[in-house]
Amino acid sequence: MTKFKDKVKHRWPYRVIVHLNYRKQNFMPQIKILNSKLSLAVLLLFLPGPLFAKFDFNANCLKAYQLVFELKLNAARQMITAEKKMNPDNAIVPLLENYADFFQLLTSDSKEDFNRLKGNKSARLDQISDDDAKSPYNLYAQAEINLQWALIRGRFGEQFNAAMEIKKANSYLQENAKKFPAFHLNLKGLGLINAVLGSLPDGFMKNTLSTFGIKGNTKSGLAMMQKLADALPKSTYEPFYEEVIFYYSFVLTDVTHSENAYAETMKYAARISDASLLKSYLKAYVSAKRGHNEEAIKTLAERPSGSQYQAFPYLDYLMGVARLNKLDFSAANYFNKFLQGNKGVSYVKDSYLHLAWMELLSGDGKGYQLYAEKVKSAGYTLHERDKQALSEVMSGAPNTGLLKARLLFDGGYYSKSLEVLSGVKEAELGQLKDKTEYHYRLGRNNEELGKLDEALEHYQKAVQYGKGLKAYFAANSALFMGKIYMKKKNFGQAKASFNTAINMKGHQYENSIESQARDSLKRLN
Repeated sequence: MTKFKDKVKHRWPYRVIVHLNYRKQNFMPQIKILNSKLSLAVLLLFLPGPLFAKFDFNANCLKAYQLVFELKLNAARQMITAEKKMNPDNAIVPLLENYADFFQLLTSDSKEDFNRLKGNKSARLDQISDDDAKSPYNLYAQAEINLQWALIRGRFGEQFNAAMEIKKANSYLQENAKKFPAFHLNLKGLGLINAVLGSLPDGFMKNTLSTFGIKGNTKSGLAMMQKLADALPKSTYEPFYEEVIFYYSFVLTDVTHSENAYAETMKYAARISDASLLKSYLKAYVSAKRGHNEEAIKTLAERPSGSQYQAFPYLDYLMGVARLNKLDFSAANYFNKFLQGNKGVSYVKDSYLHLAWMELLSGDGKGYQLYAEKVKSAGYTLHERDKQALSEVMSGAPNTGLLKARLLFDGGYYSKSLEVLSGVKEAELGQLKDKTEYHYRLGRNNEELGKLDEALEHYQKAVQYGKGLKAYFAANSALFMGKIYMKKKNFGQAKASFNTAINMKGHQYENSIESQARDSLKRLN
C-alpha cells in the first residue's frame, strides 16, 4: 500500500466506468478507464468505493483503513469521524470503526476497554444490515464485525459469545460467496474460520460449533488464505493485503505450527510498508516463535515509534523474552517496562516468572522466591502462558542447567543449548520430571540440528520417564516422534506415536498437543 500513500488524500477526481462481471471464472471485476494517462495501479486503489453508493470505500476510507493497519489509530479515528460527517449514510464507516476498536483491544489487552467498547457492536451491525443488500459489502461487513469480536472475546474468556459470533460470521460469508462468487474477500474470513476450527482441540468452543454443523477444515482454510495472499497484489483488492497476511501468518505460526511459518511470513511481509508497526509486531512475533531470535531483536529495536502510534506494551514483553533467550539479563528492563505500562490481562504472571528465572540464574534464591510469589498473586490466568507460569512456580524452582538449555533452544541457539546440556549429568537429576525434561531437551535440539535418529532416542526416553507426569515433555516427545517418523515414511510408527500423545491425559498443553496429533493422523489417513 505504500506506493499509494500520497495519492489517497482526495477523492477520485476523474470519471471511471466500471464493468462488473461476477461469473465464477473471473477472479476480479473488469475495468475500462476513459483517461488513458492515469496509472492503472492508482485506479485500482479506488475501485472498491464507486461500486456501491451506500458502501463507499472511497479514498478517505481507504486511507483510514491503511492507518489502522499501521497502528496509527488516533489518526485513523480522525479520518473516520470526518468521513462520518461528510457521508453519514456511508455504511463502510461502522466497519472501519470496528477495525479501530479491534486493534485498540489487541494492543491494550485491557478488560476495561473491552467492557467499554463491546457495546458498540449492535448499533454498527444495525446500520450495515439496513443498507444496500445488493452490495457484497453488506454481508461481508457484518461477518467481519462478528469475527473480530469473536477473536477478541476469546482473549477475555467469553467463549459462548465468541462461538455464536463465529457461527454468524460463517453463515454470512457462506451466503455472500454464493451471491457474489467473484467477491474474493470472502476467502479471508472463510479461510480463517476453517483453518482455526479445523485445528481446534476438543472443548467447549469446538463442541458448541459442531452442534451447528460448523467443523472447519484446516487444509482448505490455509489454501483459501494462501490463494488470496498470492492474488491480492495483482487485483483490485490490493489494499486488503496487509490484513490477509496478518491472519495468514497467525494461522501458520499458532494454529498449524507450520515449519514454513517464518519463511512465508518474511516473504509476504516484505511488500508491507516499514511505517507499519503491525508489520514489526508480525515479523518479531513469528521470528521469536520460530527460533529466529536475532531477527526478532533487530525488528523490535528498529520498529517505528512516536506519539502517532498506538501504545503496544506487549512489544516490550516480547523484547524481554527474546533477550533472555540469549541469556542477556538486560531483559529485566523490558519486562519491568512492560509491567509498568501494561493495562491488560495477559503475560503478567509470565513476566514475573522470567524475572524470577533471572534471579535464579544469578544465584539469588531469595530473589527467585520474591518473584515466584508475584507469579502466584498478580495477573490473571486467561492466557496459556500465564497458566503455565503459575504451574511452573507451583512445581518449585527449575534446574538451572535445564533452564539455560530451554531458553537457548527457544531462541534458536541449538548448538549452545546442547553445550549446556553436556554439562548436566542425568544421574545427578533427582526428580523424574528433570530426567524427562533432560531427554526432551536433547531430543528437541538434535531434531532441529537434523540429527533425527539421536532425537528419536531421547524422545523415547522422555516418553518412558514422563508418561504419568503433569509436565508436557512426554506427550510432546511422542508428538515429535510421530512427525519424525512421517518424514522417514515409517507411517506405522508415526501412527503409534501420535496415538501415544493423544492417550496421555492430564498434562500441560494437553489440548494443543492432542489437536496437533489428531491433525497429523488425519494427514496419515
